[in-house]
Amino acid sequence: MPEIYGSDAYSPKEIADRVESIGVRKAKLSLVPMTALGVLAGGFIGLGALYFNLVASDPDLGFAAKRVLGGVAFSLGLILVVIAGAELFTGNNLMVMARVHGKITTRLMLRNFGVVYATNFAGAAGLAFLVYMSGHGSMNNGIVGESAIAIGVAKCSIGFAEAFFKGILCNLLVCLAVWLAMAGRQVVDRIIAIIFPISAFVAAGFEHSIANMYFVPLAIFLTGDAAPEGLTWGAFFLHNLLPVTLGNLVGGAGLVGLVYHLIYERD
Repeated sequence: MPEIYGSDAYSPKEIADRVESIGVRKAKLSLVPMTALGVLAGGFIGLGALYFNLVASDPDLGFAAKRVLGGVAFSLGLILVVIAGAELFTGNNLMVMARVHGKITTRLMLRNFGVVYATNFAGAAGLAFLVYMSGHGSMNNGIVGESAIAIGVAKCSIGFAEAFFKGILCNLLVCLAVWLAMAGRQVVDRIIAIIFPISAFVAAGFEHSIANMYFVPLAIFLTGDAAPEGLTWGAFFLHNLLPVTLGNLVGGAGLVGLVYHLIYERD
């Protein structure tokens, strides 16, 4: 039944029900499809990150144009996840709605989070290695590679608290993008719903843990033994990935999942 000003979009209450039902299905996935879909999601987000870097590396674009157009390009990643189907850790933070409603157990939720997070890393870092081996960084007289390295260095230089709060704001928008996509009944509806929140978080410079699993490994691969100070696996894991992941959990599970549960599913 149309409920939003005569449109055929799902209402917010219907979205909440759909998110919970999908969370139950995600929790009950067997290991093999969960693993494969997790690898795909990491690769999909990596493709969006690759697309972003192509735009961001253009020296002729102004600051705002570079950030906004790059954000629109990055939206490719979540579009592929939602439309083609994949298991993305940050979007799956919405499973907390099914957990607090008692439809899944804590063990099943954490199993999904752990397996999907690890396989997202495999997919994103694996794509970064393929991109490195392809010579992609040499495009535009090497400017594309220089931009990729600069992004990796910048991400490893963020302070812990800054990375944490940028992670919160990022996954607030990512999970809202997933939420809005759930309102659509057509592919075009879902794509449009995704683009604005995702391009907003990218343009604002917020931090997405799975995207960083592509950006930083690519920078490390491109620099090799000549890596700048601070661009190491250890610095990446401790100074970026840890705080960003914690922030993503708070932003997605807390500020979106739990809030909408309190509004629509508390009974």
